[in-house]
Amino acid sequence: MNTPNPALVTERGARPLPRVALVLLCAVYVLPGVIGRDPWRNADLAAFGQMAAMASGRTTWWMPTLGGVAGDSGLLPHWLGAASITALSPMLDAPLAARLPFALLLAAALALAWYTTFHLARTDAALPLPFAFGGEADPVAYARAIADGAVLALMASLGLLQLGHETTPELAQLAATGLFLYALAAAPFRPVRSRLAVMVALPALAGSGAPSMALAMGAGGLVVCAFSHYPQVRRFAPWVGAGALLAALLAQALGAWRWRATGLEWEQVPGIARQWLWFMWPGWLFALWTLWRWRRHLLHRHMSVPLVVLVVALAANLAMGGSDRALMLGLPALAVLAALALPTFRRSTAAAVDWFSMLLFTAAAVFIWVMYVAMHTGVPAKPAANIAKLAPDFVPVFSWPELLLALLGTAAWVWLVRWRTGRHREALWKSLVLPAGGVALGWLLAMTLWLPLLDFARSPRLWVQRIATQLPPDLPADSCVAAPGAPAATVAALEVFGGWRIEARGGAAADACPYLVYVTRSRPLPDAPPGYEKLAELLRPAERDERTLVFRRADRR
Repeated sequence: MNTPNPALVTERGARPLPRVALVLLCAVYVLPGVIGRDPWRNADLAAFGQMAAMASGRTTWWMPTLGGVAGDSGLLPHWLGAASITALSPMLDAPLAARLPFALLLAAALALAWYTTFHLARTDAALPLPFAFGGEADPVAYARAIADGAVLALMASLGLLQLGHETTPELAQLAATGLFLYALAAAPFRPVRSRLAVMVALPALAGSGAPSMALAMGAGGLVVCAFSHYPQVRRFAPWVGAGALLAALLAQALGAWRWRATGLEWEQVPGIARQWLWFMWPGWLFALWTLWRWRRHLLHRHMSVPLVVLVVALAANLAMGGSDRALMLGLPALAVLAALALPTFRRSTAAAVDWFSMLLFTAAAVFIWVMYVAMHTGVPAKPAANIAKLAPDFVPVFSWPELLLALLGTAAWVWLVRWRTGRHREALWKSLVLPAGGVALGWLLAMTLWLPLLDFARSPRLWVQRIATQLPPDLPADSCVAAPGAPAATVAALEVFGGWRIEARGGAAADACPYLVYVTRSRPLPDAPPGYEKLAELLRPAERDERTLVFRRADRR
């Protein structure tokens, strides 16, 4: 039995967001940070280190290692980065060459969110109710306006801001998840494209290091197809099953099956709840409203398709003890649900979101500008003193192009706030303009005004240079530097920026490496391993607690 939906949309309300404005906003979100920075610590650096090792021939492409230790199981993204380095070097430096395809993956995730929402909004159950005397929205225009809102909702997601701009396998997983959503959404309208999409999406997700999530999404997709009212979608079920089977076979061939679930302890629940609140802001607020207003349509495709993917991501987040990278894969589905709230959102609630976004992101922009001025002039004195305390060796670098970009972004924000607070109440997507624009502004300002400071604090370049002062500049190419048990990011930093051959296996200290590097936060500091003598104790820039100990074999004096 069909239940009337709660959407009432006028023809004026279905106005699309101007294409030029949408493309520019996406560019401001995707491009800053692609150029002009080193790989940053932890996952970003570890993934790049493995790609660089594959591209330079230090390890094989089929079973890559870092420092002699097996690398990440998500081979497909690492192949993509290594291939880009190989193809674009020496025209581009390796970090930029590796980063370009992942910037394209982020752009693809935004585009796929648009097309997914566009097709779901065109289904019969999702269309707005007709008016008695006409004037209702055209179905295609309505779908476009809802799709614009989904892109804005995805860009506004706070959890995507950093993780979406890293060179890590999870970004390939995000694009694959978006492609799977598109395949399910487009099945009634684009049968050939949807079949091709699902046959690529699930294997790509498995080959990027998430085979269990690929199979779980495939199983959910089979359920959606089996209970669909569209004959085309029911005929699509075998293709979903074939995609899931291919994903399992590819994961087996690539050795991607690794159990990452750690279980959930009751003590972790409050922390995970806080994570969900900020990571999925503001999408969860809109999505909850969608679930309430469309509660009688949960079995219809425009609700069930995004819910399948979102539930899988939330379950994986819980099973992995609060993994933010698993939670990130649910953001495209959350953006679809958030967009479906737009035709039913109350004006008072939308105004509250607007005011909160305006105050939050304006305050953030002012803070970034104040800290920038303090870095270069010493005024105000307290922020300048805080910067000098946190990064005592940092020397500010002034750049006119970055300053001009930041000024243009700030002026655009002021114009956007004035536009939104004016008499522009018709467009469906209006409630998500300020959240998305504010996130894009914050990222632009951070990647222009603060980029030298952030690169100083998060890049390992200066840290490796300090280590290099303790090692002879003519260290033979066949010799090694031991770093037993070091994290992958540490090994990557030493290999990429030091150019040394690193031995990170547990017994590396007993090997014939003339030098040993040990990073620790423990107190008291460990003694020199047998056969080694301590050369130096070093600090990482902008790091107070971590100590780097450099040892030399006693017989190499």
